[in-house]
Amino acid sequence: MADCPLTLEALPPNFRKHVDPAAPKPLRGMAAKGLVPMAPTQSATALFMLTFDPDPEIAAQAEKTAAGLPERLLSAALRDADLHPSALDFFARVLAGKETCLEWICLNTGTADDTVARIAGEASEKLCDLISQNQLRLLRSEALLRAVLGNPRALKSTVDETADFAVRSGVRLEDVPALVEARRRIFGEEAAAAPAEETPSAEQIVETFAVAEEGGQPIEEGKRLTFTQQVMKMSISQKIKLATLGNKEARTILLRDSNKLVAMAAIQSPRITDGEVLAMANNRTAQDDVLRYICSNREWLKNYQLKLSLVKNPKVPLPTAMRFLPLLRDTDVRELSRSRNVPSGVQNMARAMVAKREAPKQGGGH
Repeated sequence: MADCPLTLEALPPNFRKHVDPAAPKPLRGMAAKGLVPMAPTQSATALFMLTFDPDPEIAAQAEKTAAGLPERLLSAALRDADLHPSALDFFARVLAGKETCLEWICLNTGTADDTVARIAGEASEKLCDLISQNQLRLLRSEALLRAVLGNPRALKSTVDETADFAVRSGVRLEDVPALVEARRRIFGEEAAAAPAEETPSAEQIVETFAVAEEGGQPIEEGKRLTFTQQVMKMSISQKIKLATLGNKEARTILLRDSNKLVAMAAIQSPRITDGEVLAMANNRTAQDDVLRYICSNREWLKNYQLKLSLVKNPKVPLPTAMRFLPLLRDTDVRELSRSRNVPSGVQNMARAMVAKREAPKQGGGH
């Protein structure tokens, strides 16, 4: 399993023996046939890992089982953002003819853009339209944009709307007819023929200001204003690329961008740190969509301080804050019950929790 992108740690300890090449073949064979009772995501992960098994028989059986998994299991696994991108890419291949499964994969935020691009090139008109709704992916991945616009099955309305959106967001690719036509539609014949306006590209910004490496030398004070000004001049599509290529200094500016797609690209950057996420959870001017994304990330929510910050932030929807409140320590709940800096709904619920927790103690004293 030398080529497998996942290690044994991808599964709980009690299941690792079923994918470990050093384990007896019957144990691996059971998992390859789907006979080991696992949760859906674990089962999908195990089957993916077993396709790298040194025994060709085990590998072939695992792929066959994966292709024939029941939809109820696939529904849970393929919609789980914790399923590894490589596993999602594998299932996109073996389930190529199953439209519903491909929909789940395309809607999963954990799926790699390249995987969605591959699906988009062959997708039905319905699936192509669904893929085109994810504007952030379209601007983040040129390959995906080209696949949607070049899909012969795509509805003309899907192609036109996608091209118009891309052009308005600053995308200009002269070899893509749909984008050239969109420029004419939006800006007129003369403007469409004019040379592209010189705006900074993500690659230029990264090179000029050395904002590629995390933890590198901070930008000098004299250059910082220029850096901010250059980023503000960028098109939306280039800002989204910078969110992926740039470091913390670049993301700090992009997280504050008024365009929600740019801010979302920054919070979804694979390089973002726990410290940056915590800072956004504390930020009372953060974009609503950014806070919603943080609230939905199970991995980040393992951080106690993050949950506490989200409860305190008035921009977090009240039902979400109330969902986290019972998970907090007594001392923090008591502090929230007295705080004037939190939403009244949170304060009232915290007071009710304190009263309920102290009621037995008071009753026991009589």
